Amino acid sequence: MLSKRIIVCLDVRDGLLTKGVKFKDNLDLGDPVEAARRYYEEGADEIVFYDITASAEGRGIFLGVVERVAAAIFIPFSVGGGLSSVKHMRQVLLAGAEKVSLNSSAVKNPGLISEGAKAFGSQAVVLGLDAKKVPVSEKCPSGYEVVINGGRTPMGLDALWWAKRAEQLGIGEICLNSIDADGTQDGYEINLTRLISSNVSVPVIASGGAGAPQHLQEVLTEGGAQAALIASIVHYNQYSIRELKIYLQKSGSPVRMI
Repeated sequence: MLSKRIIVCLDVRDGLLTKGVKFKDNLDLGDPVEAARRYYEEGADEIVFYDITASAEGRGIFLGVVERVAAAIFIPFSVGGGLSSVKHMRQVLLAGAEKVSLNSSAVKNPGLISEGAKAFGSQAVVLGLDAKKVPVSEKCPSGYEVVINGGRTPMGLDALWWAKRAEQLGIGEICLNSIDADGTQDGYEINLTRLISSNVSVPVIASGGAGAPQHLQEVLTEGGAQAALIASIVHYNQYSIRELKIYLQKSGSPVRMI
């Protein structure tokens, strides 16, 4: 059985590590490079770096911060935010990332997924999918809507349909973030995670809501996720990555221990 992954999310704004709740009221938490190094040393399986205002501000990602993080860690490193062309993706990969994460730009230009997969391989292209619960409708029969630009712009696009379409276009995995659960520490959105993971064949990373070790166990088992993204639970020193992995191991989830 493949090991389940614990991935730490570094949201970055103006070059600083930041964290909000439901994509709002962000607090700055310090240097993302120092945080990345600490989580790597604690046993994180991967690091995800999001420049959370790049798309909304219509600018490219801060490559200098990407280079500094890549130099500080020796685990897979994914980067997203404002990547709207193969050229941008190449710049990020040359700066030291192993994967690029496409979100708003892929919704606006789905062909970008295929272009990236052709240029760098599907394994290097991740779909960042931000979803919000909405009333079931003809446009959103799953009851979950795709939202872009850091939670600012609802698209009237069904999240399940978009996940399936992205897989057809060549995405290598999906980082699925529940806007409703983001930063609440009340647990992952299990229904949303199960809906997506049971309908695509690529790995699904569950994101949004981790506040206790059992939340990770639930989403990795009941939700069917292959990996759990965490942020507040470690940023605020509630649990160490080692403590989370020990809990998961004792609960029967295979994880990589250091």
